Amino acid sequence: MAALFLRWLVAFLLLALTYNPTSWNYLRWAMSGWDSQTPMVVLAGLVLFTGYVIYLRATLRSIGPFGMALVTALVGALLWVLVDWKVLRLDNPGLNTWIGLLALSFILGVGLAWSILRRRLSGQADIDDVDE
Repeated sequence: MAALFLRWLVAFLLLALTYNPTSWNYLRWAMSGWDSQTPMVVLAGLVLFTGYVIYLRATLRSIGPFGMALVTALVGALLWVLVDWKVLRLDNPGLNTWIGLLALSFILGVGLAWSILRRRLSGQADIDDVDE
C-alpha cells in the first residue's frame, strides 16, 4: 500500500507543480519569468516533461488506454456520488481544480503501481518482473 501511496504522491506533486489554483506553479512562474529566467524555465519544463513521460509511458504500458478510461470512469462516478450526497459542491473553481489534480494523479498513480498491485492480488509476476 505504501508503494501505491508514494507513486500517487509523486504524480500529485508533478501535476500540482505544473499547475494549481495558487500562484505557486510552473505555468505562472514560466509566464512571468520567461524574459528574465529563460534557461531555468526551460530546465524546469524539461524536468516536468520527463516526469510526465515516465508516468504516462508506464501507465499506458501497464493499464493501457482502456484501463485509463476505466479508472477515469470510476473516479468520475465516485465524484458524482459525492456531489449527489452533497459531500462536495462544484461551485468553487479552485476546489474543482484540486479535485481534478487529485483525480488525474490517482489515475497516474494506479497506472505506475499496477504491476505491484496485480502481483499482490493475483500472485503472478509480469514478464518485466523476472529480475525481482
